[in-house]
Amino acid sequence: MANFVLQVPNTLRSFSVSASSNGAPPSNPSGGSGPVIVELPLDKIRRPLMRTRANDPNKVEELMDSIKQIGLQVPIDVLEVDGVYYGFSGCHRYEAHQRLGLPTIRCKVRRGTKETLRHHLR
Repeated sequence: MANFVLQVPNTLRSFSVSASSNGAPPSNPSGGSGPVIVELPLDKIRRPLMRTRANDPNKVEELMDSIKQIGLQVPIDVLEVDGVYYGFSGCHRYEAHQRLGLPTIRCKVRRGTKETLRHHLR
């Protein structure tokens, strides 16, 4: 199975991500149903477990330094359900992007059902 990778230079941080009018997630150009790698706006990713977990401030600072120097090396995992994006992992990377004021973050997006979402929320 092949994955589509969107590579954006670190110097290019001001761009838009377009979506279909029906709210469908990015399509996989290889025709497969596996995850795709895309840059998503931070404000389009719901973080339902954010209030229940605390991040290690030292780890966030280290990630901020790394992201400033070489960019994000490992995308966060995002679940797309009915056109809505949910992030359950990558909490430190997500916070580092927020604190750096970056508008987008590289994500590995996979589609899921409402049942899959309920499983993650348990």
